Amino acid sequence: MSQVEDKIQSLGLKLPDVVPPLAAYQPAVRSGNYVFTSGQLPMVDGALPATGKVGAEVGAEQAKELAAVCALNALAAVKSVTGDLDKIVRVVKVVGFVASAQDFTGQPGVVNGASELLGEILGDKGVHARSAVGVAVLPIDAPVEVEIQVEIAD
Repeated sequence: MSQVEDKIQSLGLKLPDVVPPLAAYQPAVRSGNYVFTSGQLPMVDGALPATGKVGAEVGAEQAKELAAVCALNALAAVKSVTGDLDKIVRVVKVVGFVASAQDFTGQPGVVNGASELLGEILGDKGVHARSAVGVAVLPIDAPVEVEIQVEIAD
């Protein structure tokens, strides 16, 4: 097991299997020394633990936890093309989409769930640029979706 996976395990978490695509795309692709993930939903064992808009059906704290699940799913997607998470040089960018109730403005706090988990797992390699975007709706009524871009070593 890699050092990164050891760290995931030490946090009481498990790297999940790659979430199968819901449409015509790949979970992750490599271009040179970069891996780009598709948007990852907070799928757990093939299902969403919650659905709906953040600030209405889903609370901000629960959405933050779901964003962390998205980040774990994104790491699984990275591993699917690199074979080893220890090849990560750094997380370059995180983009989080939050299905938001009309008056919800806490998108950055929600996406912190992904950012904070990446930092816990990867330390300085997990420090990244980021966007947190409120949207009207996400696929299959997910409350949050996260994609990451990582630089990897050969």
